[in-house]
Amino acid sequence: MTTRDRSGVLAGYRVLDCSIAMAGPFAAQRLGDLGADVVKVEPVTGEWQRHAAAGGASGNRINVSFLSLNRNKRSLAVDLKDPAGKQVLRRLVASADVFLQNYRPGVADRLGVDYASLAEINPSLVYVSISGYGEDGPYAQRPGQDLLLQAMSGAMLSSGRAGEAPRAAGQYLVDAVTASTAFEGVLAALLHRERTGEGQLVTVNMLDAITTLQMQELSVHTVGGLPQTRSAEPHAHVYIRSPYGAFETSDGFIVLAFPPLKRLGEILGEDGFAAMDDEEHGWTHRDEIFARTAAHLKQKSSRHWLDAFDAAGIWAGPVYGYADLIDDPQIRHNGTFVTYDHPTEGSVTVPGFPYRFSATPPRIGRGAPLTGEHTREVLAEVGLDEREVEELFASGAVTETS
Repeated sequence: MTTRDRSGVLAGYRVLDCSIAMAGPFAAQRLGDLGADVVKVEPVTGEWQRHAAAGGASGNRINVSFLSLNRNKRSLAVDLKDPAGKQVLRRLVASADVFLQNYRPGVADRLGVDYASLAEINPSLVYVSISGYGEDGPYAQRPGQDLLLQAMSGAMLSSGRAGEAPRAAGQYLVDAVTASTAFEGVLAALLHRERTGEGQLVTVNMLDAITTLQMQELSVHTVGGLPQTRSAEPHAHVYIRSPYGAFETSDGFIVLAFPPLKRLGEILGEDGFAAMDDEEHGWTHRDEIFARTAAHLKQKSSRHWLDAFDAAGIWAGPVYGYADLIDDPQIRHNGTFVTYDHPTEGSVTVPGFPYRFSATPPRIGRGAPLTGEHTREVLAEVGLDEREVEELFASGAVTETS
């Protein structure tokens, strides 16, 4: 399949993905899912994520973490510290629409791939720079790691018990929301370019991404003046009345979301809830309500309570593990997971696409590439002849899959 013949809402756009780890590659993968030609520009030894196995899932030739974030891309393996390799990238920039990087602040300047330098080559380029804390400022050089940002953002103190250690999200939350923010930034900048012909610099940082995600919570604090106070019981959110959180049943766990107290009391056989006001007592008696609810729910099965709450119109749901999620009938109906064949990893089943298009649906045209798998193909497309390509290989400025 050649560069510009893919279908999809972004077909015809070329993205140079010079990012590593999760946030940048995840954003670029979504662009590829929508039909963009994404060229993953990686070191000759392969991107860092190829060599770091998340959860110990190393795969055959591609680690699962890399596999999950780099489908619908081609790989160009090039040494950007080599003058010849840097010239290859500059040649690619001339025909690119988007350039995406998450280098540490200052690295792009040292490599000569900063926005100002590349905009001279291609003024219509949409250049996206992802950082941990911002392009400059007192924390600019700090490592932008997910857990560090979760802790700094305040999010870890919005749930759980007072006095207990804060709990992190069970996924790379900051990386994921930063990826979505960068994805949105690319689409908005491309729309601006379609209207004006102008490229521009788009900067995204992880700290702002996770902070703005908490729009409601932080507004309750900054506008409403209410402190972020955890209570004695393990509430799922400091700014939502009781009962709200995960509760143990006789055979598992369910979640319950701020039901009307009178109706809840009728189902539980808890007479004391009848005289309580949802908003007043749901706050002033938060721990008492939580504890009394928890005591009742332990007595019967998850299925019993979910059926009872559903019949009463109370918001409740199961607590799934991944095996439960994959087998859920709604997940199967939605086609949330997709399966495709990979040349080295075999049959691959992964989460698919979070969007739907009636005319230009996303699809998987290729799985995650091997290091430099498409180096020759990409170089030929930007006009290098066979002699020039062989010289680059001979010098070590570029490599391909062995």
